Amino acid sequence: MKSQGSSSDKNCKVSFRKKLLIIDSDLGVEDVERLKFLCIGLVPNKKLEKSSSASDVFEHLLAEDLLSEGDSFFLAELLYIIGQKKLLQYLNYTEEKVEQLLPIQGKVSLFRNLLYELSQGIDSEDLKNMIFLLNDSLPKTEMTSLSFLALLEKQDKIDEDNLTCLEDLCKMVVPKLLRNIEKYKREKAAQIATPPVDKEAESLYQGEEELVSQTDIKTFLEALPQEESQQDKHARSNGNRATDGAPSLVSRGLPGASANTLNSETSTKLAPTYRMDRNHRGLCVIVNNHSFISLRDRRGTHKDAEILKGVFQWLGFTVHIYNNVTKGEMEEVLQKEKCNPAHADGDCFVFCILTHGEDGAVYSSDEALIPIREIMSHFTALQCPGLAEKPKLFFIQACQGEKIQLSKSIEADALNPEQAPTSLQDSIPVEADFLLGLATVPGYVSFRHVEEGSWYIQSLCNHLKVLVPRREDILSILTAVNDDVSRRVDKQGTKKQMPQPAFTLRKKLVFPVPLDALSL
Repeated sequence: MKSQGSSSDKNCKVSFRKKLLIIDSDLGVEDVERLKFLCIGLVPNKKLEKSSSASDVFEHLLAEDLLSEGDSFFLAELLYIIGQKKLLQYLNYTEEKVEQLLPIQGKVSLFRNLLYELSQGIDSEDLKNMIFLLNDSLPKTEMTSLSFLALLEKQDKIDEDNLTCLEDLCKMVVPKLLRNIEKYKREKAAQIATPPVDKEAESLYQGEEELVSQTDIKTFLEALPQEESQQDKHARSNGNRATDGAPSLVSRGLPGASANTLNSETSTKLAPTYRMDRNHRGLCVIVNNHSFISLRDRRGTHKDAEILKGVFQWLGFTVHIYNNVTKGEMEEVLQKEKCNPAHADGDCFVFCILTHGEDGAVYSSDEALIPIREIMSHFTALQCPGLAEKPKLFFIQACQGEKIQLSKSIEADALNPEQAPTSLQDSIPVEADFLLGLATVPGYVSFRHVEEGSWYIQSLCNHLKVLVPRREDILSILTAVNDDVSRRVDKQGTKKQMPQPAFTLRKKLVFPVPLDALSL
């Protein structure tokens, strides 16, 4: 059986290479140059320079783990960009499918796309004039528009943040291309695309080994306020704590959660939706901690804060950002936000925390541990009447500090609620309508690129941008985020990540489609 399996795998690889060879045979010299240009920054330049055919480029993509039988999207992206859309069939893609996945899985940067677009708008006469304007600094060799732009980049005359030289050339020779440059600037400012995290050197990663044990997840789940039954209400009114009957926590993808935690009616009825037609969508609070006393700085966290702000403003939220929040300041923030009169006219509430953390708690910038349950308890119906029966979403990108000892426990029964500390159980607010989005599950790392932000937050925001206009509900969106993040690996290909949502939502949460849905 073993040898049959190996033979099958080999045949599968041969079949895939046959498809690549067919694609190679349909691509000309200009197509090869375009492929090489689009791969700059993803494949070493020396390898690209030696490539004389499309199959050479494919070989490098395979070696760099940018192409495989199981994941051929990057090649599909390249073929789509260079206009060879008929070849997508060999990779089992359609033009529509590629367009759908580009905002989520696209690897070609905005800057590379811009240069490619410009090259297509520069004809031979335009190129001749541009070369004339820069004659003294260019080698006396024959160039195409692509090689000309690549040379400007190589000579550091242009980069993603410096387009002055290019703008001057376009003003003089092809003014219409200035529109492309302005469009690029808008898109870059809006952070439409999330560059792939594995394209940079490994040193750019902070080894945020957010290994969270089952015990940690138990504490996270206990932080979720639980919907009380009529029995619980009766027992509580008599000063007693109910002991019979499990809390009606609806969970998705949670280790140790059995099927009977789902309400039977939920599986047979179409769930109602939360109201989303009040005067404004609601408040979105972002706590963004970059600097600490002894823990390392969270480089790249500003990217997460920026994209969260942009996306939730786009969804109609009023966004409040608090940077480098101390424990005292966090208490002030919680008091201020829970008493905000705007909750009365809002549909929803969002609270995002970007910081270091451990054991069901997050670090303030002065390195005090604040339990997540304590943060969430400020926004129950009792504490914050304006949010009663309204969805309250908490997204946690919490990473471990260098001094933290990571738990190695991955026993599934660690979620046994009977083992929870009594003091913790007593402090749990009794409430429905909460959602807690965690960056990772037990045994997995959570990555943050020091220039591009975290896998989880970037994926969350990009999926909101893509799927809200399709009227997907929040749990479907988070499932797509799980799928996206779970497919990513670090540069060595050894570390993966799986986010985890937990919730006590009673209805479907569907954000209204913004009027300017296409502006992102």
